[in-house]
Amino acid sequence: MRTALRPPPILVGPAVVTAVLALLPLVYLGVRVAEGGPGVVADVVLRPRTFELVAASLGLAATVTALCVVLGVSLAWLVVRTDLPGRRMWSVLAALPLAVPSYVAAYTWVAAFPWLEGFAGSVLVLTLVSYPYVYLPVAAALARLDPGMEDVARSLGRSRFGVVIRQLRPSVAAGGLLVALYVLAEFGAVSIMRFDVFTTVIYTSYRASFDRTPAAVLGGVLVLITLVIMMLEARSRGRAAYASRSGTPRRPTPIPLGAWRGPALAWSGLAAALAVAFPLVSIGYWLLQGSSTRLDPGALGQAAIATLGVSAGGALLTTVLAVPVGILAARYRTRFAAFLEQSTYLVHALPGIVIALAFVFFAVRYAYPLYQRTPLLVLAYAVLFLPAAVGAVRASVMQSPPVLEEVARSLGRRPSAVVRTVTLPLALPGVLAGAALVFLTCMKELPATLMLRPTGMETLATELWTQTGSGAYGAAAPYAALLMVLAAIPGYLLGRRSH
Repeated sequence: MRTALRPPPILVGPAVVTAVLALLPLVYLGVRVAEGGPGVVADVVLRPRTFELVAASLGLAATVTALCVVLGVSLAWLVVRTDLPGRRMWSVLAALPLAVPSYVAAYTWVAAFPWLEGFAGSVLVLTLVSYPYVYLPVAAALARLDPGMEDVARSLGRSRFGVVIRQLRPSVAAGGLLVALYVLAEFGAVSIMRFDVFTTVIYTSYRASFDRTPAAVLGGVLVLITLVIMMLEARSRGRAAYASRSGTPRRPTPIPLGAWRGPALAWSGLAAALAVAFPLVSIGYWLLQGSSTRLDPGALGQAAIATLGVSAGGALLTTVLAVPVGILAARYRTRFAAFLEQSTYLVHALPGIVIALAFVFFAVRYAYPLYQRTPLLVLAYAVLFLPAAVGAVRASVMQSPPVLEEVARSLGRRPSAVVRTVTLPLALPGVLAGAALVFLTCMKELPATLMLRPTGMETLATELWTQTGSGAYGAAAPYAALLMVLAAIPGYLLGRRSH
């Protein structure tokens, strides 16, 4: 919807604050790069190694994104629009890979198949853990599309799939963008798979030298790559929008699979087996057979409480920051609104360690009481995972009929009142889904948590990384198992919502 009305201050003010917070890591990169000067920048950018990293990172992101689109869209179609047996079960299983941390998945595959590493291993692991970023928005969009439009298309001699695909373009593009940015920012899985990309080299550079400039320059190159990907995503999205309606649509009639029922079940079962069952079986083996297995209930409980606390805080803050940006992006499609939305995506491809160092830099210089305190970690989570929440809010608002807001304004409601009483209530299911997704992702976050957690605080992710880093798979198993169980709860709710 394109509107001539000016966006209300209740949205613009908070959205600007969100954009400023999101851009803080870029300011940090700019300061570090300026300290090095043009000569150092040119030396780092023009190295053959830098071009190799660009090719490796883009190749990995493009391959994983393409596979996730194929897997996510096909599973969403089977679950939502066909008579696939056990659709409710498959809808939950299709979302559960979000509960599997990428580094846990990588360890399970490497432990079982030591030869599986490099590009192929990274593609396998990252596809299996990130395809739900495509599946969830596409399934939600399919569930809300009015089948009457498909009936009209068929009555005019056109294919129903053409109508559906056009309506799904925003969801597919948004999900694909999240996958691409997730892969570009990935650290744990690629380091375990021994595949060098920007994140691993940046991490090594930070750890190996007190000079932060080369790593900052590489981070700047990563931001430029992100800008290009975002431009491609915006172009692929075009002016596509969801079909809006003011009435209650009828449920679509499930499409009979017929002879394709067996292959459809096999496809759904294969995805669930590789993405969910295999890590669970591997962790079960560590628990039962690992020679290093030892259970410390106290440490396990403290790590679980800390994980839930900081993740809940991160999800709440992220959602609050994302709501005004998402509404502006959906309802006020101006250049300013597009800038605010894109600012939240720019830092998403940066490694968590760069985000963490940026907040350490600003906390030490300008807000020292926050240094090594929980609020700083929660703020880093918000900046890291804003795109997931913004995308969920935008998609939910775009699916809500704008005619209801127009009616409210015609009755004399102020724009701010329309946002509070009409827009937000209609978009609430999508907003809550975005919050659940952020909560789940915060529980799995590793690099920023390692650097910003308060002294003495250990989360399930940091304990897991410490144990697996020393090869103590058995000792890591209880933390991995509890992390997956806790993460499975929001994953289950997201899967139920998609059905």
